[in-house]
Amino acid sequence: MLTELLKNKHLILASGSPRRHHFLKELGLNFEIRLKEIEENYPSNLKGEEITDFLAKLKAKPFEGELKTNDILITADTIVWLENKAIGKPKNKSEAKLMLAHLSDKTHTVISSVCLTTIKVQILINDSTKVKFKPLSNSEIEYYINNFKPLDKAGSYGIQEWIGYIGIEKIEGSYFNVMGFPIHKFYEEISKLS
Repeated sequence: MLTELLKNKHLILASGSPRRHHFLKELGLNFEIRLKEIEENYPSNLKGEEITDFLAKLKAKPFEGELKTNDILITADTIVWLENKAIGKPKNKSEAKLMLAHLSDKTHTVISSVCLTTIKVQILINDSTKVKFKPLSNSEIEYYINNFKPLDKAGSYGIQEWIGYIGIEKIEGSYFNVMGFPIHKFYEEISKLS
C-alpha cells in the first residue's frame, strides 16, 4: 500500500540500525541507506522527548542542500529515560552491565523520535513506552552481555532478544517503539507525504 503511495518518492534512511532497516523493508518500502557522521550532543536543559526530537532533527542537518524534490529523508533517535536522566548506548561491556543493573527491578520509559525531511517540510513525531524489568541477576546480565549485542542499543538491551524474553514483566505502549521506531506513527505521517 505505501509502496504505491510513495512510488514517486525516493526514501533515504540515515540510520545504521538493523531494526529500522527491517521495519522499512517490512512496510514494503524501497529506500537508500545514507549515513553521515554526527556528534550526538544536546543541550543539558532538555528532558525526555525534547532530547530525541532535538537529535532526530540534528541528524537531518548534514543533508541540507543535498535533498532533491522527490526525496524524503528519515532520521531517528531513541533513548531510555530513567530517574529523570537519559540513558543512551553503552560505550563498552562494563558500561552495559551497569546500565542493565540500574534498569533491574524498575520501570523506565523508552522514547523514540523520527524526523521526516523534504525540501519543503520537516515533520517530527515521537512516542513513549513504559517498560518494567523484573529483578535481573548478575548471571542473567552477564549471559546477555556475552551472548548478544548490547552496545548498539539505548539502555544496553533489545526487547526482541533474550533479555526481553526473560526480563520484561510489563510494557505500556508500542512494542516497536521500544525497538527504536514508532512504526504506527511513522506510517501515518509518511502516508501524508505522497
